[in-house]
Amino acid sequence: MLDTAIAYGESEVRLGMVGTQGFNVITKLPPLADGVSDIAAWVRNQLQTSLSLLKVDAIYGVLLHRSQELAGASGRPIIQALQRLKAEGLVKKIGVSIYAPRELDAVIDICTIDIVQAPLNPIDRRLVTSGWLQRLHDQGVEVHTRSAFLQGLLLMPREEIPEKFSPWSNLFARWHSWLQENQVTAAQVCLAYLALQPFINRVVIGVDSRVQLQELLQTMGRLPEHLPDLHCDDERLINPSNWSLL
Repeated sequence: MLDTAIAYGESEVRLGMVGTQGFNVITKLPPLADGVSDIAAWVRNQLQTSLSLLKVDAIYGVLLHRSQELAGASGRPIIQALQRLKAEGLVKKIGVSIYAPRELDAVIDICTIDIVQAPLNPIDRRLVTSGWLQRLHDQGVEVHTRSAFLQGLLLMPREEIPEKFSPWSNLFARWHSWLQENQVTAAQVCLAYLALQPFINRVVIGVDSRVQLQELLQTMGRLPEHLPDLHCDDERLINPSNWSLL
């Protein structure tokens, strides 16, 4: 499966150039632009543009980047437009990308969604502790998790962690001490944590090179049995969109 978005620079163009045969592709709608009067036409145009760039006739999934839009005045026309595209066979599944499980409280009863993409890693365990992972599974919703390495922060050597994260220095000290004591890599532990969750359908992982991808695939075969408890609910740390404020 390939995860991309209209807002990810030239990603759709490049995927279209190399070809996506053999892959299911998921893309995401950008936030609704101000002043859009015909929301249905806007949604259709966004998807048609993606299909054209990707050079495909249909796509596996389309997610909303901002789930909050479904709870506003534009919510109903957006979901109706997506459902029409689904009925036409241009998209197989529709869903939302969220930053915190509480966003689902305002969304899940408004419309039927097929996919939820949410952050989950050894530090940010809200999807599990909130009960939402179980609830989504019970409702037949596909769960795709991202931020497996907390935007790479969990993979950094301790001495390279930026000073602005010093309020959580004790947490990172425990993390790196545990890794050293157990002779495992950070990537192994992060992927092991996700592998132990029974209701995750996909884990979204970004790589910068072929070598990184190969290393991650090799890591998946060596998972430690016992994992450290690093759970933290402080959104200054677990929500990367807040890092610029530190």
